[in-house]
Amino acid sequence: MSSIQKAFKVTLIPTHNQEVLINKIIGCARYVYNRFLALKKELYASEGKTLNYNACSQQLTILKKEIEWLKEVDKFALQNSLKNLETAYKNFFADFKKIKGKKGVGFPKFKKKHGCKQSYKTNLTNGNIQVIENRLKLPKLGWIKFHQSQDITGKLVNVTVTRTPRGKYIASILCEIEIEKYPQVTQNIGLDLGLKSYLTTSNGETVENPKYYRTLHRKLQKAHKKLSRSVKGSSNRVKAKIKLARTNDRITNLRDDFLHKLSTRLIKESSIICIEDLRVANMVKNRKLALSISDASWTKFVTMLEYKAFWHDRIVQKVGTFYPSSQTCNSCKSINPLVKDLKLREWSCPSCGNYNLRDVNASLNILSEGLRILTAAVGAPDAIYACGELVSPGAIPAEIVEAGITPLLVV
Repeated sequence: MSSIQKAFKVTLIPTHNQEVLINKIIGCARYVYNRFLALKKELYASEGKTLNYNACSQQLTILKKEIEWLKEVDKFALQNSLKNLETAYKNFFADFKKIKGKKGVGFPKFKKKHGCKQSYKTNLTNGNIQVIENRLKLPKLGWIKFHQSQDITGKLVNVTVTRTPRGKYIASILCEIEIEKYPQVTQNIGLDLGLKSYLTTSNGETVENPKYYRTLHRKLQKAHKKLSRSVKGSSNRVKAKIKLARTNDRITNLRDDFLHKLSTRLIKESSIICIEDLRVANMVKNRKLALSISDASWTKFVTMLEYKAFWHDRIVQKVGTFYPSSQTCNSCKSINPLVKDLKLREWSCPSCGNYNLRDVNASLNILSEGLRILTAAVGAPDAIYACGELVSPGAIPAEIVEAGITPLLVV
């Protein structure tokens, strides 16, 4: 058993008055964020100074005495809005230094009233947040019913309430829970991600790419067309917006369900998972493949593998982006440059004559290279682990533990 933080998402069923108050809290949180962002920009332009979180929090206390309607909403929502602003500044400057001034994380922007993300976060203190069966207690809102699809267990930490584009209200309840780890297994596996098939394993298994966006693309086009032809301000336009949002939600939910089931199965079956470190941001610059790559959502899939591996004492080992996994023969390790052509799906090695299926060959090479990187760490300094993802001590291979190395990170 290990303690982790896990979020439970539920759909709220607020009354009319609660719905009005939720919208008011979201609006006030947005107002505070925008006001202090403007204040920080103005102060820097005039005096070359800035305001930290504590200074902004003190000014917020004064502001609440001047503006009465700020007192009507949850105080934690306003404080968390300031914390989000502080985090946005820190992320911008940290990324700016890391990539030496090149474009990365953008400068904080003003929040829009009709933007895609409308939410606020409140924190637990003195029992102001409670969950009993299918009811959730929140500050200022009181008890709200929700659709219960799973049991919410553990110690409550905070709740984020989100208004979706289709007008639904979602609560993400963060809890500290104890999870039962999956039994230890001995199988190691290499994964080759693709577009025609979603992934191919070193065991020869092929998982088909569901292509949910492509499947529902026609329906999505019709929803876009109906929205563009509706009159602004009309009730039909509101209906068209909701229908479009519902179709987008359908695509997202189907994709997330597929990725969760696939990642969970792989974590259950494998001890070490070797995978290629793909630079998706660069890959989507190819206009012909950008839509298919985005639809595959590889980054989200790898993220799921990583945090589930941390939960259950597994290792996700990334192989370098420029490692020629497809061009290398898994038998003699010679490189065939002709395989750079993506149309070549199977080939015989010019050196040893070994017959290779492109994706299976790549997954076998990714597995061997990933294990080589892990094995090379035996007897090496801990710094070799300093450029990857966090793993729990139980996931460290026995030979590394015996060598007296206690890694915190894996390449």
